[in-house]
This record gives sequence, structure tokens and C-alpha cells, in this order.
Amino acid sequence: MTRTAHCNCGALRLEADGEPEAVVVCHCTDCQRRTGSVVGVGAYYHKDKVRITGASTAWTRTAHSGRRFTQNFCPTCGTSVFFISDNKPDGVGVAVGAFADPNYPAPARSVWERSQHPWIAVPEDLVHFDMGRDQGAKKA
Repeated sequence: MTRTAHCNCGALRLEADGEPEAVVVCHCTDCQRRTGSVVGVGAYYHKDKVRITGASTAWTRTAHSGRRFTQNFCPTCGTSVFFISDNKPDGVGVAVGAFADPNYPAPARSVWERSQHPWIAVPEDLVHFDMGRDQGAKKA
């Protein structure tokens, strides 16, 4: 199965083959700002499973872990479509919302819950982390 993600104007597109390696909901304040929402939801694929077409603008920040996180967005409409992290150099993270597919696989883990908005309900069956996954799960 191939899934297609794209920006609002359609100029920046990404095709991903197969199922994602992981789907993660993140509550960190950086993802809140990156998405303009209260959570960021990313699907991670091995870079060999992803094809990107169209121009993108990249912006790199230092994550809480000290590693680089580069988000790539459309230079025309500004939609954040994909990201690359030093944490997973062989992977590409894709903004799940860019797939615009209500049947997309659900997240398996929830990270940075210490900055989660109190009115957001996250399913209990996910693996939960107070901070990043490197700090250990807070509950099973």
C-alpha cells in the first residue's frame, strides 16, 4: 500500500510505501507550535520507503534531547509535511494530518505528556511518556 501526504496547495508531496514503523502523538510545546494545534501526530517510515516531490523549506531546531530536528514545509502555503530527526537518522517523520485519511493507523505511544493540555483525552492503551521515550514510560 502506498499513501500520499501533501500540503494544502499540493505542491509538496510525499509518498510512503507500506505501514509506518511507528505513529506517535506528541504534546511538546515545539510540536504545538510546529502544527498550530495542541498535539503533533507523526508517522515514521524508513527513508527508503518514502519519495518526496516538490520544493520544501527546512528549518532546524535543537530538540529537548539536544539532537537536531528539521521540519520541512511548503514554501508556498506553509504546511508542515515531513521532518527528519537526529534521533532516527534512517527515518522520515510525516505529519499524519498531511495524509488527510481518517482511517490512518492510530498512535501507539504518547510523548511529552507533561505539557499535554488537560482537556485532551489520550487512549489508555497507548504507551505513555511524561517526556520523550528515552526517559521511560510513565504507565503501561
